[in-house]
Amino acid sequence: MKFITYDAGNGARVGLVNAAGIVDLTKHAGVNSLRALIADGKVDAMAAHADAAADHALDDVSFLPVIPDPVHIWCVGVNYMDHLQEAIDAGLPRSKSEHPMIFGRYADTLVGHKENMMKSPVFTKFDYECELAVIIGKGGRHIAKEDALSHVAGYSCFNEGSARDWQYHTSQVVPGKNFAKTGGFGPWMVTADEIPDPQVLDISTVLNGETLQSANTKDMIFDVATVIAYVSNMSELQPGDVIASGTPSGVGQSREPQVFMQPGDVCEIHIENVGTLVNEIAEG
Repeated sequence: MKFITYDAGNGARVGLVNAAGIVDLTKHAGVNSLRALIADGKVDAMAAHADAAADHALDDVSFLPVIPDPVHIWCVGVNYMDHLQEAIDAGLPRSKSEHPMIFGRYADTLVGHKENMMKSPVFTKFDYECELAVIIGKGGRHIAKEDALSHVAGYSCFNEGSARDWQYHTSQVVPGKNFAKTGGFGPWMVTADEIPDPQVLDISTVLNGETLQSANTKDMIFDVATVIAYVSNMSELQPGDVIASGTPSGVGQSREPQVFMQPGDVCEIHIENVGTLVNEIAEG
């Protein structure tokens, strides 16, 4: 199943996407929050609405971030070997680590599918990063790697938009990752039963029609299960938490010449069996 958070002109609502469009679960099932639906363990029960008549066409609504209000958003840095190597080749202070590189991101840095990602006038190097977003279903602490995927509610697309000049002001990357509305998250959550193995998915970035990143999630240094287990030792994972699992090579800062997103550009994130996230870049 595919779940979205959207606005049809009367505030945030939760929907189930089927072949006909969007079934309004706020109207038909009293669901006001996708995070709450996940926390209540009622995602599977929504299958009763899977064949219902659509209340909206996909083109008639505004998409919001899939989970607008996660307790945590954890991101994994340099989690593909080819991306690690291009960072090293570019002279960045990176090396293969025994543990995942983890940093936090805030919910107000994200926009939904077809919403504008905003390039602030205070930075110039606005980079794209295609990533598989992992949405936690069952929370927990000290989760064993072998049990980790059973804690996943679903998957989505994530554009981990990065202000590279601010990212490298110091050794801490957080400033470059937390400008308002610089990341994309959507278009929907595909439930985990439809993605039995998250390590076999083609993933790519297309900017203005040109493919700039193309890889497969099998190339992750730390797979999804390892990252979930690692993060859960540090922080108690909550239903609806988001883990952005890292980007492959081909980012703009490592290209010759460098390529950064500009107002008017259109960036697409494609992930096999998950979907396509599309965002235009705007000044703001």
